Amino acid sequence: MINGHILVADDDTAIRTVVSQALSRAGYDVRTTATAASLWRWVQAGDGDLVITDVVMPDENAFELLPRIKKLRPDLPIVVMSAQNTFMTAIKASERGAYDYLPKPFDLKELVAIVGRALSEPRNRLPAVKDPELEGMPLVGRSPAMQEIYRSLARLMRTDLTVMITGESGTGKELVARALHDYGKRKSGPFVAINMAAIPRDLIESELFGHEKGAFTGANTRSAGRFEQAEGGTLFLDEIGDMPMEAQTRLLRVLQQAEYTTVGGRTPIKTNVRIVAATNKDLRISIQQGLFREDLFFRLNVVPLRLPPLRERTEDIPDLTRHFFQLAATEGLPLKHMDAAAFDRLKRYRWPGNIRELENLTRRLTALYPHDLITAQLVEAELGMDQPSPASMSDAHAGSLPGKAMTVGDEGGLMGSVERHLADLFKQHGDHLPPPGLYHRVLRELEVPLVSAALAATRGNQIKAAELLGLNRNTLRKKVRELDIRLMRAPR
Repeated sequence: MINGHILVADDDTAIRTVVSQALSRAGYDVRTTATAASLWRWVQAGDGDLVITDVVMPDENAFELLPRIKKLRPDLPIVVMSAQNTFMTAIKASERGAYDYLPKPFDLKELVAIVGRALSEPRNRLPAVKDPELEGMPLVGRSPAMQEIYRSLARLMRTDLTVMITGESGTGKELVARALHDYGKRKSGPFVAINMAAIPRDLIESELFGHEKGAFTGANTRSAGRFEQAEGGTLFLDEIGDMPMEAQTRLLRVLQQAEYTTVGGRTPIKTNVRIVAATNKDLRISIQQGLFREDLFFRLNVVPLRLPPLRERTEDIPDLTRHFFQLAATEGLPLKHMDAAAFDRLKRYRWPGNIRELENLTRRLTALYPHDLITAQLVEAELGMDQPSPASMSDAHAGSLPGKAMTVGDEGGLMGSVERHLADLFKQHGDHLPPPGLYHRVLRELEVPLVSAALAATRGNQIKAAELLGLNRNTLRKKVRELDIRLMRAPR
C-alpha cells in the first residue's frame, strides 16, 4: 500500500539515496532529482503529495523556487533541508511557506515522522506568504541546541502565543524575544521591554499599567504604562520571577480579561499585546515557596523555550566570536581574527556569564591588544584574570568558609560538603526520610558561603562577582540584601 508520493531534490547522491530508502521502507513512493528544474517540472505537472528539497541546488536556490511552488500549489507541503544551519535559514524556510525545516545532518526517523504528520494534516492549513526583506543575523550558532531554538521560533512567528523563555543570565533571552517580534506578525508594532528586577517594587504596577494624575504623591501628570506603550506589538517581561505578588495578581487579570486599569483610574482599558516573559529562575520552585502564582505561571508558560548556556553549545563559540569581532569593527574598532588554538581555549572555559561574558571578552581583546591575530596566549591572559582559581577564592575569603576551599569535585569541597550534610540528615532521622524541603534547606546553607566567596574573590566588586556566579547584577544585589551578607571593602 502506497502512503503517498514524495518528491526529493538534493544534489548530494548519498542524501538522495538514504532519504529515498528510508521513505520507501515507510511505504511511500519516492522520486528523486539533483536539480531544481526537474523538481519544478514535476510540481507543474501536478506530481507529488509532498516535497523534500535542499536549499542550495546547482541550478537554483530553493528559496527562490518555494514562492513559485506555493503560488501554483499552495496546499503542497514542503520540507526544507539545509547544511546552512543558521537562524535566518530557518526563518526564510518558514516565511516562504515551508512546512518544516531540517538542519543537516538530521535523523531519518524524524524526517519520516515529519512526512507522516504533513500528509495527515488538513491541506488548507498552509497559507501562501510574502517574501519579506530579511536583514542581519539576530541569533548566531549552528549547534544542535540552537537548531531546536530556530525551528521553534520559525513555528511561532505566525502566532500570537504567549512564550516563556528560560535560561541563565547572559544566554540571550531578550534577543530571542526581539526575534519573535521582529520576524513575527506584530513586527509593525512596538517592542517594549521591562525588567522586573530593575524597578522598585512599589513602582512596578505604575510602570506596567500607567497612572493617573494625583494617583499618588509625585504623580503630577498622567503617565502611560508599558501595556499602553506596547499596544499592537509585543511586551517583553524580563525577570518575571522577581515580580511582586500584588503585581502578579493584576497581570493575571489582564491576561484573563485582556483589559486593565491604570493606577488611580476607574475605566477599564482594552489591551492587544503579545506577551513574552523571561526568567533565569525555576518558577516551579518559586511556586512551592509561595513567591509566584501557579495560575499566572500556566498563563505565561503556554510555549516554553529554554535557552542553553554557552557551556552546552561550545561548538558555537567560533561563530559567536567572529560575530562579536565584526560588531566591534562596525563601531570603529579594528577587525580582529582568532587562531584555532585560541578557539580551543575558549571552548574549555566554563563561561559562567554565558554569551554576555564572551561578548565582553571579545570587546576587551579588540580594544586592549594591538595584534590583528588573537592567540591562545592572549585569551589565556584574559581568562586567567576573569576566573579566580578555587584556591584563590579560598585565600581571599579565609576564615569565612566552612572547612576547606570551596571547590567542585573534591571530597572536602562543595560536593563533599553537600554529601556530608545529607549523610548527617539521614543519620538524624534513622530509617525515615528527612522532612520535605531538603533542596531549599541545603541551598540556603550553601548559598551564603558561595556568594560570600565570590564577593571576596572579587574584593567586593558586585559586577565581577555577578559575572563569576553567572547571575544578573540586580539578582546578586537582591541576594546580598536578603541573605544579609556583609560586603567586603577593597583596600585603598
